[in-house]
Amino acid sequence: MRRDSRLSGVLHVLLHMAEHSGPVTSEVLAKAIDTNPVVVRRIMAGLRDQGYVRSEKGHGGGWTLACDLSKVTMRDIYTALGSPALLAMSNRAETPGCLVEQAVNAALNQAFEDAEALLLARLGQVTLAMLSADLHERIIAHGGSHHLENVHVS
Repeated sequence: MRRDSRLSGVLHVLLHMAEHSGPVTSEVLAKAIDTNPVVVRRIMAGLRDQGYVRSEKGHGGGWTLACDLSKVTMRDIYTALGSPALLAMSNRAETPGCLVEQAVNAALNQAFEDAEALLLARLGQVTLAMLSADLHERIIAHGGSHHLENVHVS
């Protein structure tokens, strides 16, 4: 099963955007997360609708942040993405006739609910400002410069 990495990708581009004073094009952001600019535009349009980013058209245009990083959490961005499934695991059958499978499903459902609640709570505790602070510590540890085009290191 393919994992949904949109949240990770969006957080990635938002942090890159936070490091720039001007607009960043979809093409540049797409290179940062190794995807197509159309994918970036589609995702960013949803964030624009929620007021987290804005877009500027024409020469010198692109995407800019429209939010206070200290007031936006990873959960806010997760919600703006449409709250995709958090767990790749699920029950084998949703409405089983087998009593054994019913018992298994009941135990798994509770475990899945508990795990999702814990994860959502943690996402709600981490602001974009906290991610940015961690990024800045990493930039300093790697020589002190951040350039979107060449910041990706192994």
